[in-house]
Amino acid sequence: MEKNQKYVIFGAALVILSGIIYYIHYLIFNDPHHIFIYMVGDIAFVPIEVLLISMIIHHFLSDMDKKHRLQKLNMVIGVFFSEVGIKLLEYISDADPDLDRHRDQFMIDSEWSDRDFDNLVRSMSRINYDVDTEKIDFENLSTFLVGKRDFLVRLLENPSMLEHEEFTELLRAVFHLTEELDCRGDFSCLPETDTHHLTGDIKRVYALLAREWFTYMKYNKKNYPYLFSLAMRTNPFDTESTPIVY
Repeated sequence: MEKNQKYVIFGAALVILSGIIYYIHYLIFNDPHHIFIYMVGDIAFVPIEVLLISMIIHHFLSDMDKKHRLQKLNMVIGVFFSEVGIKLLEYISDADPDLDRHRDQFMIDSEWSDRDFDNLVRSMSRINYDVDTEKIDFENLSTFLVGKRDFLVRLLENPSMLEHEEFTELLRAVFHLTEELDCRGDFSCLPETDTHHLTGDIKRVYALLAREWFTYMKYNKKNYPYLFSLAMRTNPFDTESTPIVY
């Protein structure tokens, strides 16, 4: 309310100042006809000025700002995948007993269009992400994630994350899995019920991580081909991937 009052006072001051200037003009030149001609002309231009400023220029500046924020956000996402995401995706996908059925779908290449990525991301919601607990070394997974906890906390504190709900959801899931693993000192004698609980946390991370990785690949394919090239050659779903260019 106080802020609105300041705007009202400021606007009223400008109107009064304008009236004073017109009055001075009248005292000097004694020509009200000339004053009203220019006043009407100025008022007639106001709608066009509003159109130019509020719709065209504002829209242009808004698009530039949005693009700048998107670049910063995807830079943070790229760091996440470099530090945590790719290794975690490789580790979990290796324990997926059904991965071979979907592996061909995940083999991205330089010919993919935005529609190909969009179709894949939509189809991924219908995939039943499974994990074979016999292939999960909970102790090694815990050591890896706990070692990245400070990094994950800094990402969660980044204000840019507020603009990307899906990626924030992924970070929360990874951080929750980290906390669950860190709370258990010994993984050698976990009851089946607890193993099932941890498997559910891992599957949640797996589904979110896979979706966000392909979304990030779509962005790189369009904006940073050199980053996409490396990511394509080190695809965590490709058992024969290699960064070496042949």
